[in-house]
Amino acid sequence: MGRLAAVIDIPSAHREYLQAIFALEEGGIPAIQARIGDWLGVSRASVSEMVRKLHQEGMVAETTGEVRLTDAGRAVAESVVRRHRLAERFLSDILHLPWVQVHEEAAVWEHVISDQVEDAMREAMGEPQTCPHGNPIPGTGYVPPPTVEVSAMQAGDEGVIERISEELEGDLEMMAFLDEAGIRPGVTIEVVGRTPHDVMTVRTDESDPVGLGPFAAERIRVRLPA
Repeated sequence: MGRLAAVIDIPSAHREYLQAIFALEEGGIPAIQARIGDWLGVSRASVSEMVRKLHQEGMVAETTGEVRLTDAGRAVAESVVRRHRLAERFLSDILHLPWVQVHEEAAVWEHVISDQVEDAMREAMGEPQTCPHGNPIPGTGYVPPPTVEVSAMQAGDEGVIERISEELEGDLEMMAFLDEAGIRPGVTIEVVGRTPHDVMTVRTDESDPVGLGPFAAERIRVRLPA
């Protein structure tokens, strides 16, 4: 049985939950049921029922309120995430769709890319290690460098943007704002100041200073100078 066939045998809703738990874990956010519900935009009752099913299927374990992927669940999540991020890279680099808009389209592609097409995409793109938003593609062996959230920086600090959370990728309005401000992976960002309410004023070489609220500032990670 091929890799795709094994994943397709799992219902799409199950895959979405496993993918959400993976993304939360990747972001260092405890995958409690409330956060899973917020991520997917579903009720806590729906999350509780799905977690129960995934637990019965050996895909997740739950301890002290936190839902964790088992080895079996992680294998499925990594397969879906890998195809999603490869699709984002292909749509951006090969088809030249705007990098801020590829997340939604890739969410469709991730479920239909075959093993053969996945391998061909990787080869055609020179074995990419991250998606256009800087998030690692599972299975490439890429180890991200140490990073900090923009929200952890102080006035006068600067660093190179490493990655933008998947939680922001689905917000087209926010992504358009970031793109216009030049806030994208590989760009140097400087903190100009912050308000008592933790609104960050930042700038890049491509824009005048702009404000970043706490939600966005906590989901953009930068690589600080050594």
